[in-house]
Amino acid sequence: MPAASHPPDETERQQLLRSLNLLDTEEEEVFDRVTRLASRLLKVPIALFSLVDENRQWFKSRVGMEVPETPREYAFCAHALLLDQPLVVADASSDARFSDNPLVTGDPNIRFYAGVPIRTSGGLAIGTLCALDERVRVLTADELCILIDLADIVQKEVQHRERLAVAGRQMLRSEAVLSASEARFRSIFDLASIGIALVSPTGGWLSANGALGRMLGYTPEELQRRTFQEVTHPDDLDSDLELLRRLQAGDIDQYQLEKRYIRKDGGIVWVNLNVSKKLNDAGAIEYYISVIKEISAQKEAEQALSALHADLEARVAARTRELRERELELRSVIENANDAYIGLDQSGVVTVWNRAAEQTFGYSAAEAIGQALDDLIIPDDMVSAHRNGMGRYLTSGVSTVLGKRLELPAVRKDGSALIVEVRISTLELHGQQMFSAFLHDISERKQAEARREYESRHDMLTNLQNRRALLETLPIAQGRAARTGKSMALLFIDLDGFKAVNDDLGHDAGDSVLRAVAARLRDVVRKTDSVFRLAGDEFTVLLEAMSDTFGDARQVADKIVAEVRRPVAVEGSVAVVGASIGIAVFTPQDSASPEALIKEADRQMYAAKRAGKGQVFPQPDDAADPCI
Repeated sequence: MPAASHPPDETERQQLLRSLNLLDTEEEEVFDRVTRLASRLLKVPIALFSLVDENRQWFKSRVGMEVPETPREYAFCAHALLLDQPLVVADASSDARFSDNPLVTGDPNIRFYAGVPIRTSGGLAIGTLCALDERVRVLTADELCILIDLADIVQKEVQHRERLAVAGRQMLRSEAVLSASEARFRSIFDLASIGIALVSPTGGWLSANGALGRMLGYTPEELQRRTFQEVTHPDDLDSDLELLRRLQAGDIDQYQLEKRYIRKDGGIVWVNLNVSKKLNDAGAIEYYISVIKEISAQKEAEQALSALHADLEARVAARTRELRERELELRSVIENANDAYIGLDQSGVVTVWNRAAEQTFGYSAAEAIGQALDDLIIPDDMVSAHRNGMGRYLTSGVSTVLGKRLELPAVRKDGSALIVEVRISTLELHGQQMFSAFLHDISERKQAEARREYESRHDMLTNLQNRRALLETLPIAQGRAARTGKSMALLFIDLDGFKAVNDDLGHDAGDSVLRAVAARLRDVVRKTDSVFRLAGDEFTVLLEAMSDTFGDARQVADKIVAEVRRPVAVEGSVAVVGASIGIAVFTPQDSASPEALIKEADRQMYAAKRAGKGQVFPQPDDAADPCI
């Protein structure tokens, strides 16, 4: 922790600081009012008027700081003394000058500091007016101006004390010196820019200089015919007399207060009054020495600041009401939204659970709030991905899901599954990441989409795949054959005698026959093979991974012919149909398109039809080269 170096004028600065009689003195409202204003206007818990002594910084006025002083080596203000402008530290924990400072690492845990040097009339910095916070923050330009204005009030008071100290020291010289330099004293007395008066123990003005007369609108002779009680504002007289009583009793050696005088023209003038006593040889009070500075401009500034503070408080209150109303409105919107709304903290714990979430997932808000989301609605096989995703975002700020519309599986309280459309967003609140998600149950829509997708690729009478599915499957199967080096075959099947079934027994019977044929085809082929209904009484079978180029296909085709010719029971009767089958073989070396393969199998099927039905073509004798 690098301690601040001493200013080059340190010796002179220390001498002047002690001469001001500020160190180790009682609290004074003139300074306490400023630190209170600084704390309230800047919304900081700690505000100080600090004086940097030889080995310590001592707090003449303090708000929010229990100790009256700290070692100089810890003092932020010792650094501020060296600057010609305010010192502002947004985050002391990351500032090399202060990161290991005991006031940062321990109580009061300082993070933010802003200090404006307080200088004497000669420009010597004796301390600062400073604002501190345990939170990291950035001081706005308006807030910095407020702090500078408040520091100016303190600085003017210090400089006034400086002038008072000079005048007091000159007036309290021994009577011998006064007698020897009466002319010089009278010159100082009369020409001083502040009011100076000698007041009798009963309150009468024994002598008043011209500055006081001009301040109150009286000539010195007119003042001598009055008492200070007569020109003091009635509301301030009791406090002045109480301090005078304590001065007379010897409880205090001097006193200072801000009060109002009533001018000769009836106007009011604010003054800073400093009163000390002059004792005679017998120890009795001979007269009081009053040094009076007009502070009307300062009071106007304070009133303006007070008005500004009141205005700021009113604005804050209005803004707070507005935000509260908007919050209530937003809560109402969220609570009554059609979509489920879930709020999470950065640990993944539920903080908000609206009515639609209750209806969608089955948990009441009381059951859900305070629980981890992955214990409520996330499927077991997705819990790890959910936790890893949140951890990655919190550590790196990288996310693959935020701000996107996603379709994800979820689980209800009763264990049933559903599909939800989710949109997740995040915001930072009080230094914490908060997540919010709108979820919409799309299970019915997904089921409808799946049903439409199924129907687009299946024959709804037989539940076999249709022509569209065949055209999509063939290129994939051909690519697989090329990769594995295994041949494949396409069987084109047309039923014999099916028209007679429709004509004699009706279309319902025909439908029953088609369903029976479809079931028999599925039973004949392997699970790795595929069966399709193209239209009417036309079917195809796709055989993959054949070990024999034609023999495997012929063997399956013969089984199909045998199975199809078995009678089918239909509505109290029996229907009998046959099958004519054409075969087209595709080897890994072939380059035929899917359409060409279908066309060849269809051609062979018609050859089988012409050969007498119930046939499979090409015949074994014609199958030396069955590929296309």
